[in-house]
Amino acid sequence: MTASSLARRTLTTSGGSRGIGEAIAVRAADLGANVALMAKTTEPHPKLPGTIYTAANAIEKAGGNALPIVGDIRDDDAVSAAVALTVEQFGGIDIVVNNASALDLSTTEHISMKKYDLMQDINARGAFSLTKAAIPFLRRSVNAHVLTLSPPINLDPRWYRDIGAAYTISKFSMTLVTLGLAAELRDDGIAVNSLWPRTTIATAAVRNILSESLIARSRTPDIMADAAMSIITKPASVATGQCFIDDEVLARDGVTDTAKYRVVPGDDELELDFWMEWP
Repeated sequence: MTASSLARRTLTTSGGSRGIGEAIAVRAADLGANVALMAKTTEPHPKLPGTIYTAANAIEKAGGNALPIVGDIRDDDAVSAAVALTVEQFGGIDIVVNNASALDLSTTEHISMKKYDLMQDINARGAFSLTKAAIPFLRRSVNAHVLTLSPPINLDPRWYRDIGAAYTISKFSMTLVTLGLAAELRDDGIAVNSLWPRTTIATAAVRNILSESLIARSRTPDIMADAAMSIITKPASVATGQCFIDDEVLARDGVTDTAKYRVVPGDDELELDFWMEWP
């Protein structure tokens, strides 16, 4: 990967105000990309620092060009407008990152249908909507990629029991978006893949859910950012319709020492993320 591998290329992402989405956006900017962020967060939350504007500042400081677009991924008109603004500002779209996601681990008995709908609308429908709106412009790119942050589909019943069916359905649905669009867009030369972390990632949102002892056994968002860059800087012909795991992506590039991504250095076993097992 060269420092100019994303120079003059445009990446648009849903979310990105903080966490993994911001890490991917900043890493892309470090490689010279233009980055359009579509997110709702204009004011910091007491437990979730960061806004679309602080992320845009971080992108600019990393050497990229940022376009913060305030909007709701559930609003079709807002999605279309965000794509249009991105193309107007940067001349096209080369990469779509479907990062926005809602999380609620409640069991079926205890989750409200409003929250169920929220997760479906943001997670699966949002990924579908943003990618759909960008397809005409991705077709014009010489190396188009769609990357969705969703897991390999694992039908072991324990995942539905331990995590909750509603959230599991919403995340697996995002992966179905990947598989479906990869098949539809293969002949257009557009690569459509998913990426998921092997371990828990210490984002602000995750810190509100996990204990400090589990956070200490997590990795930083940088591993997902580096894995994402590995995927989207390769030719689109290399892979499509794949569900990648972050450390496996890096291992294929010869990076087998992932110690630098640990939140706390040491030999303690890392905490596996949802739907993950050790090789």
